[in-house]
Amino acid sequence: MRSVLIVDDEVGTRESLKLILKKDYDVLLAKDAEEAFLQIKEQTPDVILLDIILPDQDGLRVLEKIKKNDSDSIIIMITATKTVKTAVEAMKLGAFDYITKPFDMDELRLIVSRALSTQALQKEVQYLREEVDRSFGFGDLIGKSKAMREIFSLVRQVADSKSTILVMGESGTGKELVSRAIHFHSNRKTQPFVTINCAAIPETLIESELFGHERGAFTHAIEKKLGRFEIAHQGTLFLDEIGELSLTTQAKILRFLQEREFNRVGGSKTIKVDVRLITATNKDPNQLIKQGRFREDLYYRINVVPIVLPPLRDRREDIPLLLDHFIQKFNSENNKHVKGVSEESLAILMDYDWPGNVRELENLIERAVTLTSNGYIQPNELPLSLIHLPEFESIKESVLGGRISLVEGEEKFEREIIQDALKKANYVQSHAADMLGISRRILKYKMDKLGISQFQERDAAE
Repeated sequence: MRSVLIVDDEVGTRESLKLILKKDYDVLLAKDAEEAFLQIKEQTPDVILLDIILPDQDGLRVLEKIKKNDSDSIIIMITATKTVKTAVEAMKLGAFDYITKPFDMDELRLIVSRALSTQALQKEVQYLREEVDRSFGFGDLIGKSKAMREIFSLVRQVADSKSTILVMGESGTGKELVSRAIHFHSNRKTQPFVTINCAAIPETLIESELFGHERGAFTHAIEKKLGRFEIAHQGTLFLDEIGELSLTTQAKILRFLQEREFNRVGGSKTIKVDVRLITATNKDPNQLIKQGRFREDLYYRINVVPIVLPPLRDRREDIPLLLDHFIQKFNSENNKHVKGVSEESLAILMDYDWPGNVRELENLIERAVTLTSNGYIQPNELPLSLIHLPEFESIKESVLGGRISLVEGEEKFEREIIQDALKKANYVQSHAADMLGISRRILKYKMDKLGISQFQERDAAE
């Protein structure tokens, strides 16, 4: 429950405000500035109703001190009618709003509610500034295979539940996409979706990233910082590569899952948040447990609903759909008009084992779309590592054997495929260019660069 601190030296005012707000909020009381600072230190309230006139300190000075300490609390000033001018001054110092005595109950509830909405928005903006704008949903999960249809069905089933989910699969299979799909099909979709790659954060910083820290908690902690758990309040937190966390950090996550609370680094205040946790790993949790690198009790807590993503090599029927999706995506981003992949290229792509899975395919198509001149992606526009056709094996072996450089291998590959295209096109350059998906001008440029003479090729063929 959200908390409201009422700071006023009049007992009647404190009790009246408590009566109005106690149904919806956890109400704290303080009769002066000294008690208020003790309350704030012990439990940072979401909203502070602060009287401008206090017996021990001026309310404006109290406001300045709270703001100087970088409190997340939203402050609403309490004033008598005759001191409205002072209240306006307080707003310039950082107060959210003010209310005047005697109170209008409906107005008071509205102001407090608006303050809390503003606070939630500020927290979300703080996180979203670090995120790149993206669109989510099943549109990013592509597939018609039985395995993917089962994944889609499971996502729909678990989306609105509160269960903790463990997504498993090799790198590049789309674990984060599945997690985002779950969030954006749940009743939390209007709240933050917060991600953190546990493997990318140094061990010395991971606890601060997850749980936040208080000012002065360690060297360079010059101000309080909210952690990902706090930022994700009422939303979803996605912990990628959870198997990389230390046993100490795992214990703190276990405590959160058991108690739904945590402490910031360097802080004694217990913070409660409503967060749906989704975790992911590309390692076998059972192996990590046997190696003593993962807590068995935490594994049982996060593995309430397991989702296992198949590698791309096990759902090859999805490759043509993924190709179309990524070609359209990168056409749009690069103002290109690539039509698709040639039959020869498709055969190569279908035969490849994709150790990097969907991410590797996406990166490959981005490169190919950039290099292709608005036709069809041809084999010579694919990385040499994908080519398994017999006529190109000698080039690969020569490169991998160190007999020629990669640049020399690419030139040899390009020369052979252009020569083959000219031969198939009966040495008509415009036809060969169409076959390769490039313009005649680019074909001529490549022929000159590679020392290919059309007439020499024709004479050699005859």
